[in-house]
Amino acid sequence: MSKKINTKLTSLDDLLNQEYGVIGSNKRNEFEEGFEAFKIGVMMHELRKELGLTQQQLAVKCGTTKNYISRIENNASDIRLSTLMRIFREGFGRQLKLSIG
Repeated sequence: MSKKINTKLTSLDDLLNQEYGVIGSNKRNEFEEGFEAFKIGVMMHELRKELGLTQQQLAVKCGTTKNYISRIENNASDIRLSTLMRIFREGFGRQLKLSIG
């Protein structure tokens, strides 16, 4: 018995439009902002692991708490830009660069 394969592909943009509305809508903007915060947490986690730092070690290096680092990495916290920049500068020895798209 053969199964019919659905060859109709849906683009990511179409899926996002269906689920969250078109770009510029309130629901889509909330999704996009949340996704950006999620990406920051993932990037921070990956860089910390790459450098062999624990959350506690990173917190001590940049003058914050392990709990705050964890909350950023797990997307459970609003992030103050000044604190995020300090974490990257003092904790990782890197400069954080932002762009507007």
